[in-house]
Amino acid sequence: MKETIIHETNGTVAKVIFNDPPTYNSFNLDTITQFANTIISLACDESIRGIIISGTGRSFCTGGDLKWASAHPHGPATAFHELSSRFHQSITEIRNMKKPVIAAINGIAAGGGFSLALACDFRIMAKSALFKQGFTSNGLSIDGGGTASLQRLVGMARAMEIIAFDEPLSPEKSLEYGLIHQIVSDKELIPESEKLITRICNISLHSFGWSKQLLNNSFSSTFETQLEAERLGLSTCAAHRDGVEGIRAFLEKRRPKFNQ
Repeated sequence: MKETIIHETNGTVAKVIFNDPPTYNSFNLDTITQFANTIISLACDESIRGIIISGTGRSFCTGGDLKWASAHPHGPATAFHELSSRFHQSITEIRNMKKPVIAAINGIAAGGGFSLALACDFRIMAKSALFKQGFTSNGLSIDGGGTASLQRLVGMARAMEIIAFDEPLSPEKSLEYGLIHQIVSDKELIPESEKLITRICNISLHSFGWSKQLLNNSFSSTFETQLEAERLGLSTCAAHRDGVEGIRAFLEKRRPKFNQ
C-alpha cells in the first residue's frame, strides 16, 4: 500500500503529513484508513503530547478523491458512505483526545481538508495557503464535522454565506473570520507550529485535556449538565499531580512545573 500518510515523531511531538501531491492530497479509502489508524495510535501513545497535521506540495488536504469515488464499483454514494466512516473516525479521535492538535495549513485546504482543519484545536496558515469549502460547488453536503465547527467559529450568518457561495478564503480573510489563529510565511509554517505545540505542551496537559473536553461537550449539554461536568473536572484536576503542583506554586509565588 502506497505511503500516502507520513508519520514523524520528534520527542513528544508527532507530525502526520498527507503525502500524495499529484492528487493535491485528496484521500481514497486506503489513504484515510492510514490517516485514521495513525491518529488512533497517537491518541493512545502516552509518550506523545501534541500532534501537527500538514501536507506535502501545494495542498494541505483536498478531501475525498472524486475520481476514486466516481470509479467505485458500487457508485459514488457507496464510496462516500465508506470514506466518511473512516474519516469521521479520525475527526472523532482528534476532538476527543486530551492532547493539542495543530493544523499547519501549507496550501489548499478544501472539502474534507477544510473540515479536518476546522476540527483541530489550533490552525496556523501559510501566506500561500487558502481555504475552500468545496462541497456545495460539487453538489455535495459537508462532512467531517464541518457543519458543527464552521458555524461555531464564524457564526450562523457567515457560515451560511460560506456554504452558499463557496468563495476561496485567503489567510487574511480566514483570520478576520476567526477560522485561524495565525498567518506565517511558508518557510516558517512548520517551525512556528512546532513552537506553538511546544508552548502548549509546557502547560498542564491534564488541565488542557479536561478543558478541551468541557468545551466540546458544552454544545450538546444543558447548562445544569455542564455545571456538573465542570465540578467533576475541577475536583479531578485538583487531585491530579498538576493541580497539586499548580496550587502549591501559586501559594509559593513561583512558576509551576507541569507534566513531570
